[in-house]
Amino acid sequence: MKKQRILALMHGDLVPPENPDPAELETAEWKTEYHVVTTLRALGHSVHPLGVKSDLSVIREAIEAVRPHIAFNLLEAFDEVGVFDQNVVSYLELKRMPYTGCNPRGLLLARDKAISKKLLHFHRIPVPDFAVFHIGRSIRRPKRLEFPLIVKSLTQEASIGISQASVVEDEEKLRERVAFIHRSVGTDAIVERYIEGRELYVGVLGNLRLQVLPIWELLFTKMPEEAHRIATERVKWNPKYQEKRGIKTDEAKDLPEGMPARIRHLAKRVYRILELSGYARIDLRLDESGKVYVLEANPNPQLAYGEDLADSAERAKIPYQALLQRIIHLGLRWQPDRPG
Repeated sequence: MKKQRILALMHGDLVPPENPDPAELETAEWKTEYHVVTTLRALGHSVHPLGVKSDLSVIREAIEAVRPHIAFNLLEAFDEVGVFDQNVVSYLELKRMPYTGCNPRGLLLARDKAISKKLLHFHRIPVPDFAVFHIGRSIRRPKRLEFPLIVKSLTQEASIGISQASVVEDEEKLRERVAFIHRSVGTDAIVERYIEGRELYVGVLGNLRLQVLPIWELLFTKMPEEAHRIATERVKWNPKYQEKRGIKTDEAKDLPEGMPARIRHLAKRVYRILELSGYARIDLRLDESGKVYVLEANPNPQLAYGEDLADSAERAKIPYQALLQRIIHLGLRWQPDRPG
């Protein structure tokens, strides 16, 4: 394996310390960055972490100083705007700098949940019926959109703005929740039919040739009966809440006959329709009747050791070190004018 000079791009507040307290690491916001940097160094690569906030010149200067073979992209925003991460990747392409993860076209298509759903629906991929409510416009539910509904940010990831109150069953609650997204998250809102059922995640690796990882499931083992089984902010990011409610993820069991093959086929189709590259996670819901719906695609998902993507890769006999090396290899092979 050739040793590489790697420029690791991350948010300026998430550059990990060299020798963190092990107890602190479990809940640290920079856990992913630490795992990636230390693992790549353990593989023998020369890794240069670079904090990026709102200035592209730091990337240009680092490229000139380090002369990296590749940029390992861990950015989820630029200038605190989530959808601006695609612009950073475009800048790397203009600099002819290879990078890991998704290309800017795929980021653009997948980040906007309405655009992605329209594309998927056009290709006959089952998605929940939906409507977009823009900031500053009246909140009027289309008659075709029947309750219960779930209200989300149109562009924000990581379950930002999602709670149990996101599932609404009448007009008043709908208006309240859409206004909450507009006010608190600061984005347009997407409202879609709430699908009661199992929450499934499918990791995909590749550019043209794709590998689908084992189907993963979000499990709620101690949730009250009346609670909705959805990935809220607390479900994703609050360890105490996860322990209290018995929330964990594992390989999906007891799927209907033929369903695993269908889900893997769906995941590949979604990945290709949205022009994704590198690696991604496809989120789905399986209802009680056995119908599966694609909720969204997440390019460049959480990459920390012990999280869903790494665990499902491990189940596919791809250890964490090999997973990161595979992601680097895919980044080195990708070329905007002729992807490999």
